[in-house]
Amino acid sequence: MVLSEYEVIPARGEETVNSTDPAEAVKELSFQKAMEVSRIVKPCEGDRIIVIGADTVVAADGRILGKPADRADAARMIGLLQGREHHVYTGVTVCCVQQSKDIRHFSFYEETAVDVYPMNRGEIEGYISLQEPYDKAGAYGIQGAFSVFIRGIRGDYNNVVGLPVARLYHEMASRGLL
Repeated sequence: MVLSEYEVIPARGEETVNSTDPAEAVKELSFQKAMEVSRIVKPCEGDRIIVIGADTVVAADGRILGKPADRADAARMIGLLQGREHHVYTGVTVCCVQQSKDIRHFSFYEETAVDVYPMNRGEIEGYISLQEPYDKAGAYGIQGAFSVFIRGIRGDYNNVVGLPVARLYHEMASRGLL
């Protein structure tokens, strides 16, 4: 089944993470986002609304890399990632909201290993001069200009983009939500 009708409702609440483990952190963040939106949606009588919250982080050397704060932070992140492998984690929480405001939910995470070619200073500077790095975890988008620096991946490409759609489909289907 293909979802034909949906609406994007951004979560606006303060994100707080208690875990330093990337897998647990993204599950926490996705849960916070999904629950925030679940509390404001209003299903019609007899209907249900499915809310999907997701969050992605990049992890290298045991450190979580979120979105870069500025140009220097983007350069630091790309410098850390270039020439080696790192991991991308996306947490997903799916909430099923009934008219009674009963909210059932489940969460999972997906992990993908990404290997980046070595980059010289000029390549790093050229990349961070674009707008692309500044709204992405780890300061890069695999689907954009940074793609020329990707040596390979192990796992789900769509996870690195930000949503492991195949896994999401199968998790929802196995629970009768499609």
